[in-house]
Amino acid sequence: MDALFSVETTVSGPCLVAKVVGAMDYASQSELRERLTQVIAHAERAVVVDLTDVSFCDSAGLNVLLGAHREAERAAVALVLACVPVPLHRILEMTGADQVLRVFGTVADAEAALSS
Repeated sequence: MDALFSVETTVSGPCLVAKVVGAMDYASQSELRERLTQVIAHAERAVVVDLTDVSFCDSAGLNVLLGAHREAERAAVALVLACVPVPLHRILEMTGADQVLRVFGTVADAEAALSS
């Protein structure tokens, strides 16, 4: 497990913001899945996953994001991504995941869209 990996949660308006720090990969997938599941369970309406400080994402990390999206849908909670690093944004585009996961440039943009 990457010692620098973490998910920090804050409340911002109607949204829970989950800021992911470190690599989203095979080594961190279990913790990432568990933390996102907890965040979704505690969210009233929406979760913004802030990816500003993600240093790397492989297929395991992408799979966790897609699974969290499905879980959020079942819970009637909106789950969106914000501040996606360029390499990860390319992966989302190449895999078509950007057609499933809503992506915003900033956390504020995501919160504004989810508040309306």
